[in-house]
Amino acid sequence: MNKQAFLALCIAILIPVTCYLILKGASDTAVIMPRHFLMDTVIQTIKDGKEKSDTVWHKTANISLVNQLGDTVSLYDKPGKIIVIDYFFTHCRSICPVLTRNMARLQHSFILGGDTRNKIDTSVVQFISFSIDADRDTVKAIKDYADRFGVNHDNWWMLTGNQKVISNFAFQELKVDQFSGEPVDSDFVHTNRFVVLDKDYVVRGYYNGLDTVQVAKLARDIGLLMMEKDKKKKSLLFIEIMDLNWLWALVVCLVAFFVFYMSKRRKING
Repeated sequence: MNKQAFLALCIAILIPVTCYLILKGASDTAVIMPRHFLMDTVIQTIKDGKEKSDTVWHKTANISLVNQLGDTVSLYDKPGKIIVIDYFFTHCRSICPVLTRNMARLQHSFILGGDTRNKIDTSVVQFISFSIDADRDTVKAIKDYADRFGVNHDNWWMLTGNQKVISNFAFQELKVDQFSGEPVDSDFVHTNRFVVLDKDYVVRGYYNGLDTVQVAKLARDIGLLMMEKDKKKKSLLFIEIMDLNWLWALVVCLVAFFVFYMSKRRKING
């Protein structure tokens, strides 16, 4: 085998191997985003003669209640935020104080600059706690409860109101009974789960609010969801705009061109 043929063979091997290593390295370092949980429908479409499935994820419906400051607020009042939800009642002596304490620590972790005197970064996350004992949890009761745990009212609502509305939201919109890991009374939403909604109000996680490891994972996932790209916008990343089939086609073309070029040179020199 002459030198030119050997060089062509080396390049023919080197290019696809290099491309493989680049793609493998990118996949090995890829970040696993929090999964979607609640699916509404699967739409079947035909594109370029091929059947394609598109999943429509459930968007949580809006809900309006009264917060600890006596203001009527709605879920959709906080567009573009990650939302963390839990359930409590002020007279609870079991899991509620632990849940509220862990939520308060989570809220504190989003204080700008790490200084407790600074304001909360309200552009990032909104915390919402739904009372499941509306008869006793008046605005004053939940305000006193919030103050007892050092709640910052800027981005944490403790909500009270119609019990049926709150229960329906928990079971029909958030499906807490399916992901609580334990039975949940349909008349009394006593669950240890924190539920996370992304910026499109889609459920992206259920976390055990009593488990500090799970709460730490929740905090990490909030950061990931904040950086999640808008799927409606086209990505400029090479790996995302170039399908793997096109990559291999390009490699074959380059190798074929190089071999053709070398054969031409051999004829000219010969």
